[in-house]
Amino acid sequence: MPTKKPSPTVLAVIPARGGSKGVPAKNLTPVAGIPLVGRAVRACLDAVGVTDVVVSTDDQAIAAAARSFGAEAVRRPAALAGDTATSESAVLHALDAFEATHGRTADVVLLVQCTSPFLTSAEVAEAAARIAGGAADTAFTAAPSHGFLWRETPDGATGVNHDKAHRPRRQDREPEYLETGAVYAMDAAGFRTHGHRFFGRTAVVVTDPARVLEIDDPHDLARAKALAPLLDTPATPGLADVDAVVLDFDGTQTDDRVHLDAEGREFVSAHRGDGLGIAALRRAGLPVLILSTEQNPVVAARARKLKIPVLHGIDRKDLALKEWCEAESIDPARVLYAGNDVNDLPCFHLVGWPVAVGSAHDSVRAAARAVTVTPGGFGAIREIAAWLLGPELNTPTPLSN
Repeated sequence: MPTKKPSPTVLAVIPARGGSKGVPAKNLTPVAGIPLVGRAVRACLDAVGVTDVVVSTDDQAIAAAARSFGAEAVRRPAALAGDTATSESAVLHALDAFEATHGRTADVVLLVQCTSPFLTSAEVAEAAARIAGGAADTAFTAAPSHGFLWRETPDGATGVNHDKAHRPRRQDREPEYLETGAVYAMDAAGFRTHGHRFFGRTAVVVTDPARVLEIDDPHDLARAKALAPLLDTPATPGLADVDAVVLDFDGTQTDDRVHLDAEGREFVSAHRGDGLGIAALRRAGLPVLILSTEQNPVVAARARKLKIPVLHGIDRKDLALKEWCEAESIDPARVLYAGNDVNDLPCFHLVGWPVAVGSAHDSVRAAARAVTVTPGGFGAIREIAAWLLGPELNTPTPLSN
């Protein structure tokens, strides 16, 4: 009986330096609530065939983020972390470190860039499979293009990939391919021999042009945040992902309107479904906190009704949240924070699950990892509770609301 060939070791290396001139702390900058390094790690870990994921970095915060998303971190020496250092040198160093630590030889090595936020796990898997299956020695992601390219010359503009006197229709032209810079796959032995990412037979992994974006400056980052709600696969957390729930009040548990009587007393509207959801979270043993900038008796009254703690009249909600997490021994990365407006953004950057209600400000929706269908004040918290508890919320149990 023939011996079964062992599965190849496919090592994904994600270079992520701490310094960045175009966008400070770029690799830790969140897009849809997840730092760029985390998005790259997730794409690699979810890719079929990838066996190991390593982040090469000179930055302790990036290393910690990489580990929190499930990757290993390799400390990159200063000589390989400067502006003149090549990505290949970082990959070779990470490859050496991995093989020395694990006692295994990588068969395929991938270079995966944090700066491509919309990279998919399917693209990573396909690049790796081209090499592991023997179809190519190197592979890279590229987007098809039918564009007419021009070059300026002393005699005027001239066509690069076409004769300017002949304008064939799109369907009559073979596509060309624009390198995206997202993923490069190499036969590991060949990479060691040649020292660069292209050698031997090279394969193209075709990418959807709509997903191609490299973040090099703040404008690129703004585009990424705007596109994320359209391009990311919607994701919602389960109970295994969250250790605590923190809720803004106005605009999140209310519709953001305030009613005044003749004496100037304020009234707000709350949703009974939200009360049911919060009670169910309490029954499940999940800590729940209301955190509000408003110094208003109605906030405290609602918290008493729901039997949960409240911090209100808070100017720096992120500092209050951090102190609360420390006091409760809760990792902020395991906190779900639900909000609706720009004063919630500092908390969004602190927690692992920033959630925007459906009526939230556009900038808040763009920064969120998940967005409710329901607007604030109309059962958005009930919807979040259903994400976490699922069928348990459908159990007919008398719950305070």
